[in-house]
Amino acid sequence: MARAGDEGAFRRLVEPHRRELHAHCYRMLGSVDDAEDALQEAHLNAWRGLPRFAGRSSLRSWLYRITTNACLDLIARRPKRVLPIDYGPPSDPHPGPYAPIVESAWVEPYPDEAFDPGDRLLGPEARFEQRESLELAFVAALQHLPAQQRAVLILREVLGFSAKEVAETLESTVTAVNSALQRARKTVDERLPDESQQATLRSLGNDRIRDLVESYMRAWEEGDVNALVAMLTDDATITMPPCPTWFQGRDAVGRFLTVFVFARGGRRVRLVPTRANAQPAFGTYRSEPESGVYEPVSLHVLTMRRQGIQEINTFVDPAAFRRFGLPERLF
Repeated sequence: MARAGDEGAFRRLVEPHRRELHAHCYRMLGSVDDAEDALQEAHLNAWRGLPRFAGRSSLRSWLYRITTNACLDLIARRPKRVLPIDYGPPSDPHPGPYAPIVESAWVEPYPDEAFDPGDRLLGPEARFEQRESLELAFVAALQHLPAQQRAVLILREVLGFSAKEVAETLESTVTAVNSALQRARKTVDERLPDESQQATLRSLGNDRIRDLVESYMRAWEEGDVNALVAMLTDDATITMPPCPTWFQGRDAVGRFLTVFVFARGGRRVRLVPTRANAQPAFGTYRSEPESGVYEPVSLHVLTMRRQGIQEINTFVDPAAFRRFGLPERLF
């Protein structure tokens, strides 16, 4: 029926694959909005191409081929996305953050609720866990790869497709795919920490993570900079895209928080916990003294290490709250 032009039948055919394809687009593009654009384009191309689908591969493989090429087309038209730590060196905290740079594209956080790894069996070539492949560090590292290398690494080592399947997807050769994979591995491995966030979280355990989350929320809401700083690793960083500024080290982060975040009296802060990129995250809200309404400010995504919090990535984008199902405001 889908081949005959039944749109309902087509939707039922592709819907079971939508969430994993959306996550694939996010890995390729580093942006939820761009992922939506690429997936819409892929679905349109699949709808148009379905009558010509001969069934020589599985429907899932065919959809990944179309979706990957939609991402490659989008990459060619849009700037590379980065995190502030890839944009420039850490700043002196005394002057405070620089103005936002809106013409640059920044890696965006990804809501955990948008992705369900389920029990899908991956191919034998998969090297990364599904949740590992959504971590901020991994997605940011992918953006430094040329588009073809990015596609090869994701298809081979995240999704476990064979070199032959990837070559067919990219209209390339097995030799070229294996060469691209070797180069991509080197670049990504150089940018990734020794331990994935998922391995760190497992080592900390649920009770320790819950304590850290509660302590983090309490410190922010009480404006307790000393408590926040005590939770950080020695080399901790704080970023705030779309501002390019970022600070590194306990002292620098502490000074920034003291002078530029908590200096104004009467401003109250509340946090709502969520999950982003398979990492602990929070929607932060702020209220002025004369108002009882808390407005959304930024989304915090934490990167943990066994010694404490290593990264506080604060995405200053109230529009992101809708993607995460967070309240528009608090009262």
